[in-house]
Amino acid sequence: MLLRILLLLGVFALGVLGAEDFYKLLGVKKDASERELKKAYRSLSKKFHPDKNPGDESAHEKFVAVAEAYEVLIDEESRRVYDQYGHEGIKQHKQGGSPRQHHDPFDLFSRFFGGSGHFGHSGGQRQGPNMELRVAIPLRDFYNGRVTEFEVEKQAICSACEGTGSEDGHVETCDACGGRGARIQRQQLAPGLFQQMQVQCDKCNGKGKTIAHPCPVCGGSRVVREPEKHELHIEKGMPLGVRITYENEADESPDWVAGDLIVHLAETDPQYGQQDHERTDGTFFRRRGKDLFWREVLSLREAWMGDWTRNITHLDGHIVQLSRKRGEVVQPNQIEIIADEGMPVWHQELENNAGEVYGSLHVEYVVVLPDQMEKGMEKDFWGVWEKYRKKSGKLLDDEWGRPKEPIVMPSADDHDEL
Repeated sequence: MLLRILLLLGVFALGVLGAEDFYKLLGVKKDASERELKKAYRSLSKKFHPDKNPGDESAHEKFVAVAEAYEVLIDEESRRVYDQYGHEGIKQHKQGGSPRQHHDPFDLFSRFFGGSGHFGHSGGQRQGPNMELRVAIPLRDFYNGRVTEFEVEKQAICSACEGTGSEDGHVETCDACGGRGARIQRQQLAPGLFQQMQVQCDKCNGKGKTIAHPCPVCGGSRVVREPEKHELHIEKGMPLGVRITYENEADESPDWVAGDLIVHLAETDPQYGQQDHERTDGTFFRRRGKDLFWREVLSLREAWMGDWTRNITHLDGHIVQLSRKRGEVVQPNQIEIIADEGMPVWHQELENNAGEVYGSLHVEYVVVLPDQMEKGMEKDFWGVWEKYRKKSGKLLDDEWGRPKEPIVMPSADDHDEL
């Protein structure tokens, strides 16, 4: 009796381990939602597809295993059986003839991406149009690199009817056009003169198929519009306008292999965020290629007399210190160039694996003059300026040779002989 109990416990434990294996295979948690399962399958099926891994038997096996795991977990009934009884339970469930169990991983792949289950470049399959999308991110993400997500609304194959358009899975050949989607129409132009033309079949709307019971989700159209999230990997120093391609992630259809989703990276307008790392001075840097630009404001005293220090918080939080000793003058609109404080250079633009290389930070100094002064302060300043003006001052008009009277220009009637 004890031995029997131990055997039952062992079978139960194997079932639990088996259930965990499918979830681990897809890289999801046991409470994963339908959207999370679809996302995991989409990513892994493309990664291990035999067309992308020619001659790699392990990738092919992984492709088949991922398809099996997805088909079990995406169906509510089979997932419940799997969670309770593991692989053995699923085996018996399949033998019972569940109508939703498919065994061809390429068939499953085609229901996700269209076509015949193969990529467009490896079987002459028709490929759908590409989609292009502009995604704007803050400058700090271009500087630091980041992994984030974006959402796009696209046409997807209806998962309720698996792209058939039929609630019960039955699709009939149109009896009006014989499945061609078009009919020959004969039109009389004159007595004894006829013209034949091909027109779209009005019974099946050119599809060549008719559906008795349309899918309630897609209405028989076989596709739906739905939002889909994608991971966006932003690498340090990526240039503006760089194109990131997501293969076969454009609009889907049962009639073609999905095209590519092409993302163009742009920069958002600078603005303070709510978190500390979103509130650095670097938020307001301007970028030009590998260099950054910053405008620093100085008072008249600071620009004239020096003896000041400023700390600028860079895009990654480190401090860039600006300073002048006493007596060091800063001219209005003077530019200071600080090496290695600009943008990181994108690794694809480096030669010979040069490691991390940075551009320069260009600091432009703007001097703000006081718009009012106390009477005593004005008197003191005037006295200082007058003392040095009388000692070594110069009249710039005289220095530059500017005339003291208006210059008479020649009239329109005057001319020189050639």
